[in-house]
Amino acid sequence: MTLVQHHPWLAGAFVVFLIAARWTLFVKAGQPGWAALIPIYGQIVLARVAGRSGWLGLLLLVPVLNLLALFVLSMSIARRFGRGPLFGLGLTFAGPIFLPVLAFGGSRYRLYR
Repeated sequence: MTLVQHHPWLAGAFVVFLIAARWTLFVKAGQPGWAALIPIYGQIVLARVAGRSGWLGLLLLVPVLNLLALFVLSMSIARRFGRGPLFGLGLTFAGPIFLPVLAFGGSRYRLYR
């Protein structure tokens, strides 16, 4: 049995933590935090936070193209928060670790960069 099967509340707590991180990230960027609760609309808002078209957020729902879209959005979000390309790669490949760092850390959203 896996850890989640033994402690299902642990998976639920982790999901709540990630939703709170996304909510905080949206609020830092001047977007409505509740958008983190709405699946497809949340992807569109994520693209807006990155300074990209909402259509790029919808590409996250298309298999294969979602990999490219995730990479572009992660790099753009890192840049908007004053972070470098290595942080963008961290968002791409280890998002559940790097997203809370952006949300709860001292990074500030920069509208133009």
